[in-house]
Amino acid sequence: MQHKSLFILGRQPAIGRAELESVFGAEHLQMVGEYAMVSDIRPADVPFARLGSSIRLARPVGKTSKKTWPDISRVAIKLLPSLLDAMPLEGKLKLGVSVFGLDAPVDQLLRTGLEMKKACKKAGRSARVVPNAEPALNTAQVLHNQLTGDLGIELLFIKAGDEVHIAQTISIQDIDAYARRDRGRPKRDAFVGMLPPKLAQTIVNLGVGLLPPSDEAVVLDPFCGTGVILQEALLMGYSAYGTDLEPRMVEYSQANLEWLSTHGVEAAPTLEVGDATTHQWGHPFSVVAGEAYLGRPLSSWPNPETLQEIIGTCNVIIQKFLQNLAPQIPPGTRLCLAVPAWQAPNGRLYHLSLLDQLEVLGYNRVSFSWANEQEMVYRRPDQVVARELLVITRK
Repeated sequence: MQHKSLFILGRQPAIGRAELESVFGAEHLQMVGEYAMVSDIRPADVPFARLGSSIRLARPVGKTSKKTWPDISRVAIKLLPSLLDAMPLEGKLKLGVSVFGLDAPVDQLLRTGLEMKKACKKAGRSARVVPNAEPALNTAQVLHNQLTGDLGIELLFIKAGDEVHIAQTISIQDIDAYARRDRGRPKRDAFVGMLPPKLAQTIVNLGVGLLPPSDEAVVLDPFCGTGVILQEALLMGYSAYGTDLEPRMVEYSQANLEWLSTHGVEAAPTLEVGDATTHQWGHPFSVVAGEAYLGRPLSSWPNPETLQEIIGTCNVIIQKFLQNLAPQIPPGTRLCLAVPAWQAPNGRLYHLSLLDQLEVLGYNRVSFSWANEQEMVYRRPDQVVARELLVITRK
């Protein structure tokens, strides 16, 4: 068990499962309830910092078939001495508890934390408990209280069928690093949309699949905008090639990637102006990862005529791009494109019609073992324009 890795998935678990499958392969993964996956990859071999849709990396430490929280809590307390044995002998410990899929009131979680603190005191260690406002501690609480550090313990409890899996968090998403990469860049443009670095990571991972990072593995973003996807590809160890219809966007990408190079990343991307519907890419590339044209921004649901006009325009542009790209790439070349979908107030999603014509256009949609096509839509409840993550290969 100590050689396995457990991942707590982000807000849209299916996208996280597809990302993990792309990076590690379906055969190395198993679902643990709705919120987590376990892998036979050792934690030390997991490149966690590149995973955009997993919020915690943990190591399993036990499981139980107990049903009530007090009984589950007692199992965890019995596991604590073995965890303390692996920790430094000096220094005050920080303790936290997070649950996923379990009926455990916050006051009971605090009681468990205090029982853990009491067990630490019995072992001659002083400890502080990070209190829960919700069943799971948020990322900032775990990060800023150093619960993944040498003196920290966050115990996770994940409901999976008739069992509860218990794990100790090893790493947490570095939200401060994401914020620096997002807000610290010199060039940003709210009008063209601001792709979150976490989502950009996921798009790159879905695009590269099992292709390992190297200078020879080149990620092409044909809609590079301000260069977020190129930035994340470079940080993962891939080479980057970006094009955009707008010269200003290419200049923005250049400035942002030069800024990245001043922060310790050797960035030497290929950048050029080019209309993705007609451009001939003159440099070799391995995979395609990008956010396609999403149509005009919408703050409220449009009337039917306006919606059909927007969908039609997006459909034409992205279809022309795929038709232009097809003869320029060999069979098997993999792509991940964030394409638009529109979320009506009643929850219905409107998709591009070209998704039903992919084979005619020369592409096959990638099927995932741990996620289905309908789940691959990145959205928030209040958004009108969502991003559908389309993963395809050239026939």
